[in-house]
Amino acid sequence: MARRSRTFAVAAVLAVGALLLTACGSDPLAEQYREGSSKGYVAGDGSVTEVALDDRGESISFSGVGEDGEQISSADHAGQVLVVNFWYAACAPCRAEAKDLQALNEAYTDKGATFIGVNVRDTADTAKAFNGTFGITYPSILDVDSGEAKLAFTGSVPPNAVPTTIVLDAQGRVAARILGQLQDRTILDTLIRDTIAESAPE
Repeated sequence: MARRSRTFAVAAVLAVGALLLTACGSDPLAEQYREGSSKGYVAGDGSVTEVALDDRGESISFSGVGEDGEQISSADHAGQVLVVNFWYAACAPCRAEAKDLQALNEAYTDKGATFIGVNVRDTADTAKAFNGTFGITYPSILDVDSGEAKLAFTGSVPPNAVPTTIVLDAQGRVAARILGQLQDRTILDTLIRDTIAESAPE
């Protein structure tokens, strides 16, 4: 699948340990980078991969149980851009980007985009404590037991680092991935805005 990439300036480099891979299986984009290929993988923390509109694959559907026992499903947000952030409470980069994610969540409420978290390690109490500390108001699926939410992404643009943020277009297809910590709020803001604009009437 052809991919085009946009490279953004990175303000700081995190320790390699902060980006340990957590997903099962290999990431074809990462393999391309290790092989020295220039097929679209941008190396470095906070790297951004965008998928051209004509090159996007099938829509991705996922669901799970939230921090308060509620059912959360991507189907509930059909027709909207969906921003999916993979995280856990003890992850330092997750903590560093939390306020930026919440700010964007507030900025796009009722404006065409919705945020959902996917917590890959924590219990409900730990996740809720994190939300209280950082003022997070969007829901998260607790994926530690089943891994089903993460599995839904592995065939397309897998979330191979924590944190990873994936932008799904209004048809539920992967439009962009930020692998690692969000380095600048404007990066994700631009990706969301551009993806919303794709569905705007001409």
